[in-house]
Amino acid sequence: MPRLLTVKTLSLLLFSAYLGLNSTAVSMGKEPKATTPDQPGLVMQEFVYNDASFPSCHASTIAETPEGLVCAFFGGTAEKNPDVEIWLSRNEGNGWTAPVSVANGVKDASKRWPCWNPVLFQTKPGTLLLFYKVGPNPSEWWGMLKVSHDNGKTWGAAKRLPDGFVGPVKNKPFLLADGTLLCPASTEHDGWQLQMEWTPNLGKTWHRTGPLNDGRKVAAIQPSVLRYGDRLQILCRSKGGKIVEAWSDDEGRSWSEVTETTLPNPNSGTDAVTLKDGRALLVYNPTTKGRSPLHVAVSSDGKHWKTGLVLENQKGEYSYPAVIQTDDGKVHITYTWKRELVKHVVLDPAKLQLKEID
Repeated sequence: MPRLLTVKTLSLLLFSAYLGLNSTAVSMGKEPKATTPDQPGLVMQEFVYNDASFPSCHASTIAETPEGLVCAFFGGTAEKNPDVEIWLSRNEGNGWTAPVSVANGVKDASKRWPCWNPVLFQTKPGTLLLFYKVGPNPSEWWGMLKVSHDNGKTWGAAKRLPDGFVGPVKNKPFLLADGTLLCPASTEHDGWQLQMEWTPNLGKTWHRTGPLNDGRKVAAIQPSVLRYGDRLQILCRSKGGKIVEAWSDDEGRSWSEVTETTLPNPNSGTDAVTLKDGRALLVYNPTTKGRSPLHVAVSSDGKHWKTGLVLENQKGEYSYPAVIQTDDGKVHITYTWKRELVKHVVLDPAKLQLKEID
């Protein structure tokens, strides 16, 4: 028999239709308490999937291909468990496909490791990269890479990165004009240390800096790369209660001292993207404790930030955002919704009404 809609679900459906949204962000049995959807610049919000064979998910990533969007994340019974795999959904304009497993940590018939933090990146038409980590924990994991030549439908064999390299640890790479792929990386085996890795040939050979911080006095991981003219900036998660930053004047080969910004951080991942108009857009938890709320902020210089949107403000975990700008100018954000689902939000950055951060 068809499942009957509850009054609450039907009300949400009608409300979303009234607002002209493309998706309701409603799944049967899982009704998100989202912020009011009439904020300027908010185009659409939805879940990437409603039902899956795994109960828990985290660390999503999103990319645009010539055929549409792809989103990946890790999922299993719980983070760190051996059954955690990398799952992927595609959206070619008719909604998201059901998640399919595209990578796992199976070693042999008797041993498997959990997978962690996938990162998707479309380098050119026909080449979609999937970076991810495999290992018992972040102190011991190793970097892996797969390549798809059909926009994420099928994937080649997994390749392990060289020792000392993890690839982009959470957030997307940054493609330089000469084709070099900057991969914002970090390690956790000797404190929390940042490093920048780069490959000039899509993963065939690798280079890296040394540690950018001592890992203890300044403990930071998971950088995002932004550009302002000739300068690059990284924004990073830290244990010190603030997002930290560093700057490069030589296309990422060397970096300034890692210092605190004015932006709070509850020891949780962030992500950022340089918009086509030159501004930077950051998605982060503007608190020093917990993983709610989740906000969008915008800056023209990387120093002075203004709030552009409230994505979530309810109790719960709303974390680990990934953000890109697609060819049509829209901004797409995915993030963890209570460790149960991956939420997808679309923004029009030209319509955001910016407010000073309190």
